[in-house]
Amino acid sequence: MLASFLMGLVGGQRAMTPLAMVSMAAARGELAPDNGAPPALGHPLVAAGTLLLAIGEMAGDKQKTAPDRIVPIGLAARFLTNAIAGAALAPRRHRWLGAAVGGATAVAASYPGWRARMAAQRAYGQTPTGFVEDGAVLAGAAAVIRHQADRT
Repeated sequence: MLASFLMGLVGGQRAMTPLAMVSMAAARGELAPDNGAPPALGHPLVAAGTLLLAIGEMAGDKQKTAPDRIVPIGLAARFLTNAIAGAALAPRRHRWLGAAVGGATAVAASYPGWRARMAAQRAYGQTPTGFVEDGAVLAGAAAVIRHQADRT
């Protein structure tokens, strides 16, 4: 469940990046053989689609009109996408627990992440803080996936 929890922490900052990283890892066969991923998650078209959505989310995050991550639709998206990612990172027999851990952690992590971003934004602006956050999100998600790949 550690991977589901850690990916949920990442997902509190970006809704689509964890799902995209997990989908791409599934497409490359880098998830544990007994993973709880839905079969379609590893399809190349799903991996490409989630990657495009993650890129779009990162680009949109730099816009002045971007909603706060703690609005209800943002929290719902984080829960759903990170529940799928959490299930995929958990053993098949524990996929529902992995889904709950990933989704709930993402929602909970949204609040301190939002507060930190708002504080940094006052000092450095929206775009620079967004790029720093993107870097942290990508590094965190890649580390979780790398750990999973090492287990296969």
